[in-house]
Amino acid sequence: MYRDTLSLLGPALPVVSFLGRLPTAMCQLGSLLLVAETSGSLATAGLTGGALAAGQTVAGPVIGRLADRHGQRGVVLAASLANAVAVTALVLAALADAPTGPLMVLGALAGATVPQVGPLARTRSVALARRSGADERLVGAVLSFEGTLDEVSFVLGPAFVGLAAALAHPAAALLLAALLLAGCGTAFALHPTARATAPEEPAATTRTSAAERTRLPGSAYALRGTMVLQGAMFGASQAGITALTEELGAPAQAGLVYAAMGVMSATVGLSMAAVPARIGLATRWRAATAGLVVLSVPLLFVGSLGALYAVVVVLGAAYAPHLITVFGLTERTVPAARLAESMAFLTSGIVGGQALALAASGRLAEGHGAPTAFAVAVGAAVACAALSWSVRVTEPVGSASALRPAGAERSG
Repeated sequence: MYRDTLSLLGPALPVVSFLGRLPTAMCQLGSLLLVAETSGSLATAGLTGGALAAGQTVAGPVIGRLADRHGQRGVVLAASLANAVAVTALVLAALADAPTGPLMVLGALAGATVPQVGPLARTRSVALARRSGADERLVGAVLSFEGTLDEVSFVLGPAFVGLAAALAHPAAALLLAALLLAGCGTAFALHPTARATAPEEPAATTRTSAAERTRLPGSAYALRGTMVLQGAMFGASQAGITALTEELGAPAQAGLVYAAMGVMSATVGLSMAAVPARIGLATRWRAATAGLVVLSVPLLFVGSLGALYAVVVVLGAAYAPHLITVFGLTERTVPAARLAESMAFLTSGIVGGQALALAASGRLAEGHGAPTAFAVAVGAAVACAALSWSVRVTEPVGSASALRPAGAERSG
């Protein structure tokens, strides 16, 4: 199945899309380490990193909607070059010991100009599959493949930052990110497959019918909500892992534990293409959220480094199925004219949820220990499960979906 996926996408697109999304995974941690080192203030570093996350959360769906309306080529090209400039400016400002205010502004600009290569690559790959007449199994394999590229990028990105910080300076990692943005972001924008998502010429129709074609079902908002909760799980888990490894006297292990979880998630993500087609997306969603609950509860009782590795790695097996299934449901739920925007909303929801939970659970862990942060992660998992069971799901046919919250009407 993945041979068919690679045949569909070609050899170059997966490479440039992976390298184009890698800077997104590098900039969050890279900005924190850079500003902390140059300013000597963790508070300033946190404010800068928070501004970057806020910029990406707010502007990501806007970039997605622009891509839906005007095509990916010009939007991604402009955003990639603007993001490269913003990241470079942030590096130069930090090295020049700029005050907190300007660093926050530049952090927000660096976040707001992220070209959203991940969600747009997913949108483009699905469009290529649909245009080729692919069946639902191949579309699922495409989504699994794209999800795995995301997972691998979010494992390797922080690892590259940590390596650069250890061998040279955090600025080196961010300058590499800017270079990747300018080069691979441009290559992704100009790749011939960008035509697959070019907006169709509007037919002569009424304003009402045009609005109907782009109206979102109420369930689309439930899917966005579950991604915010998934991001909250990431942020709370990260805070808890950091706090516990510090308590155990092995703070350097935090990144390795988180990376091990990412590797497991990526591995399971690749295996999702083998799930039988008779197991529908609604069933997969509910099973995945049940897995999040069951596998996150042991975090509350972890007390050693070995146990932490075991529990976190096993928990990673539930992340990819949830993420890939929600992306799949969204692809089948929303109108094609708003697919890129909706994919970007999901990614931005993860970023926003992670940033908020990291800030809140970090404070809890600092005052009351790692279990309180892990409790936030478990609570988010329970909320995900409750959301998946409160949505009435009817498997969509083709691009039309009847998935909507129980008792809810369609809303725009």
